[in-house]
Amino acid sequence: MMALVSPYQYVWASIEGPLANQLEVSLSALGFVFTVYVVVMALVQFPAGWWRDRYGPRAVIVVAGLLAGVGYYALSFVTAVWHVYVAYFLGAVGVGMVYTVSVNTAVKWFPDKRGLTTGIGTMAFAAGSAAFVPYIRIAVADGTLANALSNMGMLIGIGIIVGAVALNDPPKEFNKQAYGQCSSTDQPSTNAEGDSLSERDSDGTTTASDGGVRSYTWQQMIRTKQFALMYFMFFAVSAAGLMITARVVLYAEQAELTATAVTVAATLLPIASAGGRLVVGGVSDYYSREWVAAVSFTVCGLATMAIVLFAGVESGIGYILMVTIAVFFWSSQFSLFPSLVGDYYGSKHSSTNYSIVYSGKMWGGVFGGGVVGWLVGVLGWDVTFLLGGILALAAGIVGFFLKPPR
Repeated sequence: MMALVSPYQYVWASIEGPLANQLEVSLSALGFVFTVYVVVMALVQFPAGWWRDRYGPRAVIVVAGLLAGVGYYALSFVTAVWHVYVAYFLGAVGVGMVYTVSVNTAVKWFPDKRGLTTGIGTMAFAAGSAAFVPYIRIAVADGTLANALSNMGMLIGIGIIVGAVALNDPPKEFNKQAYGQCSSTDQPSTNAEGDSLSERDSDGTTTASDGGVRSYTWQQMIRTKQFALMYFMFFAVSAAGLMITARVVLYAEQAELTATAVTVAATLLPIASAGGRLVVGGVSDYYSREWVAAVSFTVCGLATMAIVLFAGVESGIGYILMVTIAVFFWSSQFSLFPSLVGDYYGSKHSSTNYSIVYSGKMWGGVFGGGVVGWLVGVLGWDVTFLLGGILALAAGIVGFFLKPPR
């Protein structure tokens, strides 16, 4: 299901120009479509996560399939700019529902391998579009874009609804039975809201009766300094990554790189994004997740700034390489942060808690979409991409100060 909704984010760079030509409008008229998508996708995750934490994932996923399918299908019929915005709005709601359910299902089922399993799920979100990008670019060249969009809409909707049949949460005592984190005689004490109360271990850390960290509600989480640091990091590195995702084709074209280099960069982008989520997420299960995040975002920032260098000398190979590295390490945030939220605040309210942290992507989308479009007109492509690189670098530096709550 994550793979099926991936075109909304990773195929937009390939259809923005053709849609503008079809509607006979400037690119600036569609400049905030991607921003709308990111904002709506992030905002819907809080209510969707709240619902799935209490009532399970299936109803949310069925609605998500309908919305995500209709959104892309509707793109094949657009005749005005506002049609594109409405279609992407509907699709974004569906994508947000699929995303929060998928990521947090992994957190709930696999508490000992959060980095790897969220990496696998979010990898699909990026890798799935690797098949769609060439399909769309061929359709654009053949003049059959509308047909391709309608086919993708039907595939997205039907595939997600079928997937909802198999989706379920683990039973209540799953962690105890599967991992032996406490004996069967242990009876967790609860507060008035039914949350497990914590106990203090000999090393001073706070744990719940099932051996995991205590279950923070979202109100408790937002009062911790770790939340503030993670929220800034999520925004800053998202700003750089979403800027690249939305503008990788247009920047390469204005730098007068070859059509082959443009296509390769657009195709490798989701593959690199998928690899970063899987590889870095898996590594973080064995090393300090905080340090892995800090190093990853630092490299992302440096590579983003290097994109400017290779675009300036019209090096297609260098451009492709730096885009690949930057996106590989940017995308790791989508396996690192849900894992950190689970590590720090427990899995009971993980859908709700992560949805709030994830909303930092909303502001990153505002930057990567509309703000970047405006900055390019005012400052130019090079300075704009340098600013994005500085934001990612700042996220990396902040990561070195991230520590678990006590």
